[in-house]
Amino acid sequence: MAQEIERKFLVAGPFREQATRQTRIVQGYLSSVPERTVRVRIKGDKGFLTIKGIGNASGAARYEWEKEIPVAETEQLLAICEPGVIDKVRWLVPAGAHTFEVDEFHGENEGLVVAEVELGAEDERFEKPAWLGEEVTGDVRYFNSMLMKTPYTRWGRPAE
Repeated sequence: MAQEIERKFLVAGPFREQATRQTRIVQGYLSSVPERTVRVRIKGDKGFLTIKGIGNASGAARYEWEKEIPVAETEQLLAICEPGVIDKVRWLVPAGAHTFEVDEFHGENEGLVVAEVELGAEDERFEKPAWLGEEVTGDVRYFNSMLMKTPYTRWGRPAE
């Protein structure tokens, strides 16, 4: 079983000048239950189907399976996804031996900027750049599958 180990942080300063690449991502969820999220995504000019399992106690590790699929099929699957779409630009920002994926959200999640770093082990050490803010690993509000249901721009307002 493939396992993803990552830590997630809010971004608290400028990072773009250090980025090596940016890619637009549009994604939706066929299933957003925590035990098994099933995501379809167009990342640049490629399509992907991803299945993720529930996270461990810290929220840093969970099962992940991903397969590239044709963009036309991805578009068809996006049409039958649960309501809500994630639209973001992903910036790749090297820091020490790691590369952070910094997601700048648009649409109903405008204003949210989150950085993730993938690790080989939960206790792996990594360089924390100056622009890195509060850690939000394991905080379900920041899961993309939750941002689809309760977008960042609606936080603090009653649910509709």
